[in-house]
Amino acid sequence: MDKGQITAEYLLILGFIIPALIIGSYLLGDTLELDMAIAAARDGAIQGANMDELAIYPRDAYYEYETGKNVLLQPSSIQIIKIEAIDEGYNETYGKYKIRLIAYAHLEREIPYDYRNSLGDRINYNMRKNICITFKTENITNDFYNPAFSYNYMFTTSDVKWI
Repeated sequence: MDKGQITAEYLLILGFIIPALIIGSYLLGDTLELDMAIAAARDGAIQGANMDELAIYPRDAYYEYETGKNVLLQPSSIQIIKIEAIDEGYNETYGKYKIRLIAYAHLEREIPYDYRNSLGDRINYNMRKNICITFKTENITNDFYNPAFSYNYMFTTSDVKWI
């Protein structure tokens, strides 16, 4: 066998493998970032759902809950069913792809709509906060972590869907 032919075949194979690995790693890195953000959002949603009696509230909010929404200060056994991510395309303002997150949750007992809305706000806040903490982007968003940022994406949340 000719040594020159083996080297040429080897170089030809490497010539296809290296670019394929580079392209594959770029695509996997982008997918990994989105998967990490959704996992962080799910963890944040679970934290927000479990914060009932453990939450720290500002004085005004606590007074409002104590006098009018005392149900929210008791354990509520919220179950997070799933987190849906909707790609809304590229956002020119932020130079990132926009992803809208929707949490689906279940509550064992019936409570008024505005109470559910308060619980949903807590869940959404913790989802966005956890994304910012995961990617260390707390300094480039506002106090409500809205929108939340990763390296290539920005995240907003819709109202929690109660099922």
